Amino acid sequence: MPFEDYITVTPGVRSGKPCIKGTRITVADVLEYMAGGMTEAEILADFPDLQPEHIRAVLAFAAARERRLGEPPAA
Repeated sequence: MPFEDYITVTPGVRSGKPCIKGTRITVADVLEYMAGGMTEAEILADFPDLQPEHIRAVLAFAAARERRLGEPPAA
């Protein structure tokens, strides 16, 4: 499941932050909820527009960004 199918960046929506497609819920929002101790089930209950695959896409997006940040700069 490529996260690009579920995450989008749209200028003018939430200041251009990565959001779950079709919503104004940012990747950072979901990550902060999880870091604060919310379970996937709690997040899905609070945000009926979200599906389990959205949560997985958020995690995949964050992992890919972290991997890119850890790479040495191009020469």
